[in-house]
Amino acid sequence: MTHQIQTKHLDYQSLFDLIQQQKKLVLSDDAIDKINKCRAYLDDKLNHSNQPVYGINTGFGSLCNVKISNDNLSKLQENLVISHACGTGDRVPNELVKLMLFLKIQSLSYGHSGVQLQTVERLIDFYNNDVLPVVFTQGSLGASGDLAPLAHLALPLLGRGKVVYQDKEYSGEAILKLFHWNPIELKAKEGLALLNGTQFMSAYGLYLTLKSAKLSYFADLIGTLSLEAFDGLKSPFNPLIHLVRPHQGQLKTAERILTFLEGSALINQPKAHVQDPYSFRCMPQVHGASKDALQYVSKTFLTEINSVTDNPNIFVEANEIISGGNFHGQPLALALDFLCIAMAELGSISERRTYQLISGQRGLPNFLIKNPGLNSGFMIPQYTAASIVSQNKQLSTPASIDSIVSSNGQEDHVSMGANAATKAFKVVENIETILAIELFNAAQALNFRNLKTSPFLESMVKLLREQVPFIEDDVEMAPQIDKTKQFIKNFVIDLELMDL
Repeated sequence: MTHQIQTKHLDYQSLFDLIQQQKKLVLSDDAIDKINKCRAYLDDKLNHSNQPVYGINTGFGSLCNVKISNDNLSKLQENLVISHACGTGDRVPNELVKLMLFLKIQSLSYGHSGVQLQTVERLIDFYNNDVLPVVFTQGSLGASGDLAPLAHLALPLLGRGKVVYQDKEYSGEAILKLFHWNPIELKAKEGLALLNGTQFMSAYGLYLTLKSAKLSYFADLIGTLSLEAFDGLKSPFNPLIHLVRPHQGQLKTAERILTFLEGSALINQPKAHVQDPYSFRCMPQVHGASKDALQYVSKTFLTEINSVTDNPNIFVEANEIISGGNFHGQPLALALDFLCIAMAELGSISERRTYQLISGQRGLPNFLIKNPGLNSGFMIPQYTAASIVSQNKQLSTPASIDSIVSSNGQEDHVSMGANAATKAFKVVENIETILAIELFNAAQALNFRNLKTSPFLESMVKLLREQVPFIEDDVEMAPQIDKTKQFIKNFVIDLELMDL
């Protein structure tokens, strides 16, 4: 099964299918033609003009006024890749490196970057064979492109750097020998095309958008289960309330919760109380606001991954080579910061529902255990959730409001979008854990109710019980939390159910 790299618009369904089905890549005839035409145009320009063009026959950054002779143009590009491989910190997860490869291939395929066809085809070889360069999380300012991460992504093309292949690490030289590939000899502009771009930020953004959309669905699902376990009210989800304040995310959340509750005896029994705490009653308003934020984020990244983000850009039909700033990550930095905040709020309200469930209210035992005192029960999982919520608050401080001057003042405003990306990654991973703790508690609490919830929710709890038991007496809780987290992680839902 293959995915054809075309110059047409990517959508989330094609991206979702690409990731889930592990499709191979192949260039369309249209993409090949555009890559070849752009390279031929650039070669012709260099052969018939001595005019300096940034990054093609000049130095880089603040060295942009240093003219480079034609004899050294290939060495210039090689030096660029080698010298910019300054990444440090943790390794980027393999699935994100693979996304970086895909997004770099896609951007180069539009025919505005001046690369050789064989360079793009070698990147496709890496992708299709799961030859994944070792890339590091620290080093990008999120402007002038993700220079350091993309340099590490490009090093193995030259037989340098390191890759992971079949869970084993190889040098760039060794992997080329293993596959009988020759090193790529970079031509003018190619190093810059490989290093300029937003593929580090974009890969994180795409991965986190898809994961956040799934977790947004689960926040509604688990929150509804908690509502049932808490013997909550159905009235706050009446569409009449939401139609007079018709934010799309709010409407969608209320409708979804009512769908989850269909056929429930528990929600329809007479209630002794007239109101629920905000963490239950205001799920449409709070979860819905995060959905609306996610819509903005998903639109931003969909635009980005359908874009050309290196510099300078080559326009064959217009006979122009233009140096600009499409590598600047400000749109992505803002979106990633917004995603951090929106997802952190899903975790914050989730932890509050967990707290309510263990508080001994509405006929539930203290800490959801039959013999509290002798048993601590579900006391400490809430501590864990609270700790993670606090960490998310700290991580949600925006990265995009910071900038540090680089390159002797030539690059005097940067986005810090790469830091926004790695922060957001941690926040979203944390949300998965917080929701798992809520699900663990809600399933336990539901066991103390005499009536059944909806068939849909009952079926989900039944599936969970195949992996996570009802807790009779104190046990080690960490393995149960981890099993619940894996239950969420491994639960596959269709893209149309996600909040994109």
